[in-house]
Amino acid sequence: MASVFFTLFLLYATGVSGDPQLEPLNVTVLRGSEARFNISLSEAWYSMSWMLKTVLVLTINSGTGVSEHNRRFSVKNYSSADIYCWEFTIRDVWRNDSGDVSCGVQEKPTQTAQLLVQERGTVRIVGGNMTVAQGHQAIVQCEASGWFPKPTVSWVVDGVVVDQNSYNSSSEALDSLYNSISLLTVRGVNSVQVKCLASVSALTTPLSSSIYLVVEPQDWTVLIAVVCSVGGFALLVLLILGIVFCCKRRKEAKSSYQKEMGRTRSQIEMSSGAVGQRQGKENPAYVIDGQTSVTHSEFNDSGYIQTNYTKHFEIPDLVNGNQAANGDASAYNILGVTGVRKHRHVTIV
Repeated sequence: MASVFFTLFLLYATGVSGDPQLEPLNVTVLRGSEARFNISLSEAWYSMSWMLKTVLVLTINSGTGVSEHNRRFSVKNYSSADIYCWEFTIRDVWRNDSGDVSCGVQEKPTQTAQLLVQERGTVRIVGGNMTVAQGHQAIVQCEASGWFPKPTVSWVVDGVVVDQNSYNSSSEALDSLYNSISLLTVRGVNSVQVKCLASVSALTTPLSSSIYLVVEPQDWTVLIAVVCSVGGFALLVLLILGIVFCCKRRKEAKSSYQKEMGRTRSQIEMSSGAVGQRQGKENPAYVIDGQTSVTHSEFNDSGYIQTNYTKHFEIPDLVNGNQAANGDASAYNILGVTGVRKHRHVTIV
């Protein structure tokens, strides 16, 4: 109705010529809605016809009235004393209705306008409400399905429209309809509402889907638990390695001590054997001071059996004797035992 009055006002303001005036020249509507066109003229007429693309859908005769060919199409008369005006309406428009809408008045030139029928689809944010740790990023995905033409997808975060360079969108056609996907990265600072909007030009209010992004404060409990677990495990490993190392060192020290003791014992035994051998050789010429005779009748310390001797021998005292003046002398006492000769050396200092 408003478009009719606007057309009449425009005709009065500019002056109506003899040719019919068709308004508007471009109409964009959603599928299932109505499309309206207005034709106006200043001269009397008797025949008017309306066509959708190449199909005659309605005719008007000034004498007989309207001849409807389809109930989807209708006209309404808004004429006045000076202006003839009719409104043509297409109800429940289809996608196939997109194209030329023409009106012919008698012999006047045919007036043509364009009709575009768009498809409204659906929009949703995948996954619903989200929770993210403070300082981390969350990727929000929005799907717009079943639109024609390709929809315009936008984002609003906490009431602020997001710049187009901050998100990525892609579309694909399926059965003459478009499906779009848009990805938005939101950094978790505060809990906010995230809204995704999808729209086409015929839609006065965009369709939207919204979620709440809940930001949780940083939880250090898990990190501390992980650090403590790793530290405890490392400490246990070091302790085990230390015990193994100490046991190894102790075993090596014990083995070294045993080897040393064995070596020392062998040396002692060897030394004892050598001493024993040396003790087995007794000097028969050795006489204790003051003793003038020696009787051998028993085993001595070295284990040798010696024959008893009845003969006695004496060694002159060269120190106190007459030969002391000479300083160094040797004396020999030939015993009565056949084949035995004993001597003793004395040095006077």
